[in-house]
Amino acid sequence: MGSILDKVFLDNSLRSYIIVAGSLLIIFLFKRLMSRYLAGLLFGFVSRVSKGVDKKSFVKLVVSPLELFLLLLLSVIVINELTFPKAINVVIYKATVHEFIDAVTTIVLIITFISLLLRIMDFIAMILHHRADHTTDHADNQLIVFFKDFFKAVLVIIGILMILKFAFSYDISSLLTGLSIATAAIALATRESLENLIASFIIFFDKPFTMGDIVKVNSIQGTVERIGLRSTRIRTDEKTYVTVPNKQMVDSIMDNLSLRTQRRVLQQIELHADTSHDNINQFIQRAKNIFIQKKEKVENYSVFLLNISKNAFVIQVEFFTAPIPVANFNDLRQEINLALIQLMEDLNIKLATDPSTPVRV
Repeated sequence: MGSILDKVFLDNSLRSYIIVAGSLLIIFLFKRLMSRYLAGLLFGFVSRVSKGVDKKSFVKLVVSPLELFLLLLLSVIVINELTFPKAINVVIYKATVHEFIDAVTTIVLIITFISLLLRIMDFIAMILHHRADHTTDHADNQLIVFFKDFFKAVLVIIGILMILKFAFSYDISSLLTGLSIATAAIALATRESLENLIASFIIFFDKPFTMGDIVKVNSIQGTVERIGLRSTRIRTDEKTYVTVPNKQMVDSIMDNLSLRTQRRVLQQIELHADTSHDNINQFIQRAKNIFIQKKEKVENYSVFLLNISKNAFVIQVEFFTAPIPVANFNDLRQEINLALIQLMEDLNIKLATDPSTPVRV
């Protein structure tokens, strides 16, 4: 029996093949158990960083990529105990089959490991988002999105450098040196992107606006839905989705409508020149009574005779409300306009006509 197990096939004994196959079977059968155990250890670390984390949700999110990573890593370690057969180790474009398989395996392991870290980062960001939702400051949500994207980009860059180093044996120190020489040229070529990146930091720390604010920049007005590393996404009043570079959000005159303390309405009513003194006076007094009746909705108001011309008496009506939603503001404005129309009908007051318009007889 021992002589059969010691027989060599493709540079390895039958005993070695059986041991490796048994080890792979054990790894495959217990990979879920091992991944859950390691996920529990990772949870202990994450729970120290961010308390109140749901262990079940964390394990459910992490266990799949962790299971794949463990299966690949342990399988590579076990299979590496075998001697690669020289008979199939041919050269393919300056590299042997063994070197090619090693490179592919290393790339897959690194990609799986980076994917696992990205999953953990997503979970931590989700927990921080949940906490930020219980605060009144929306800047917390912005910072979480910003730094999540930033650190994800850093992880991807690190993964690429690891692939170059371990899969292709590339000297990344010389690469970094070469990149430092080319940094100036890259900075000039990507100057606009760098300006947008710097502008994003200004937005996050100076806080001229936050997510959910209604802003107006140049001819664009809408609600800020997302602030990224390069641009700000705005949902306009027409429900379109506009992308505005962060540099433009910082350099342009930007009006944050959500920070206003009141909403204002200003209109001028031109009464007919035949309107009597008493009717004008009654109109002004009774118009003031309209605002008095709506004092719960109107904070300040003024109604007065602004101007006298040969064609009309100009009454200026101005009032301010609290920063209420647009729909409520429009409803209130309509109520007041209808009340003013009813008042003119009661006093038999007509609006002034344009002298350039011919009168129909």
